Amino acid sequence: MAPVPNQNESSNDKVIIGSGPAGHTAAIYLARAELSPVMYEGMLANGVAAGGQLTTTTEVENFPGFPESVGGSELMDKMRAQSVRFGTDIRTETIAKVDFSSRPFKLWPQFAEDEPPILAKTVILATGASAKRMHLPGEETYWQNGISACAVCDGALPIFRNKALAVIGGGDSACEEATYLTKYAEIVYVLVRRDELRASNIMQKRLLNHPKCKVLFNTVATEAKGDGELLNCLRTKDTKTGEEKDLQVNGLFYAIGHIPATEIVKGQLDLDEDGYVKTKPGTAQTSVRGVFAAGDVQDKVYRQAVTSAGTGCVAGLEAERLLAEEEAE
Repeated sequence: MAPVPNQNESSNDKVIIGSGPAGHTAAIYLARAELSPVMYEGMLANGVAAGGQLTTTTEVENFPGFPESVGGSELMDKMRAQSVRFGTDIRTETIAKVDFSSRPFKLWPQFAEDEPPILAKTVILATGASAKRMHLPGEETYWQNGISACAVCDGALPIFRNKALAVIGGGDSACEEATYLTKYAEIVYVLVRRDELRASNIMQKRLLNHPKCKVLFNTVATEAKGDGELLNCLRTKDTKTGEEKDLQVNGLFYAIGHIPATEIVKGQLDLDEDGYVKTKPGTAQTSVRGVFAAGDVQDKVYRQAVTSAGTGCVAGLEAERLLAEEEAE
């Protein structure tokens, strides 16, 4: 028999932590199944507003159903409204601590770690990941106005077409992003701090042999410059000689990695070497029965809004199925 919560504890059978495409898709599926999910959407969790990374994106052109594109914040507002419409209880709080050692699971909101916990039979972790940024002078001015951390998301936007672009990074991701951008760019510069790439041999060959790619070794960016509205120049520095000069580009893409928001589950769920939640292949199930993970918190390959929504669907359906099976038992 499941333990009965004391009068100071609140019990929510279905809890979703996170409010990006994965979290809201899971919420929509659970809510339409009349399971009354509770979502903790976060209050500037990981430095990002409720709604996740899409709220920092201006135009989204690759989410199905929006042929004329849609603003990132507008898309997340629509998802939130859909969750609410079907009965999701959305709470603007950040979950700061969890205990997955036994069921019901225990969760504590930020600033209430000393209070009685929230209890949950199932938890869907959809806390996302954030792109590593360099915090260059001028970065805040031109973020999403010439600076991005996702070539697949933003590379096809009009401001980047037939322009000179730059990618920072030396690994496989940087090679992939630069090669992808050649579909739209006039030329793609790849800035590499060292005198060699870290990428696999095949990716290096693909990049170095591409006629529209130029690798600038021993080069770092020191400042993002523009006209106050759009980026049009990077100040660069040679790491060996110290020489500084301007590189005329209209786009800068960071390819230096992402940080999954898994701090609260370290030591409780199996994580991979980069800190992403491990899920069983083809499912959203984590190493703990009843805890599911969806979206960028478990996806370090694609990191797209539509793939996040897909895994949110999987997590919602699996949580529903688990609860139904346990109720039948």
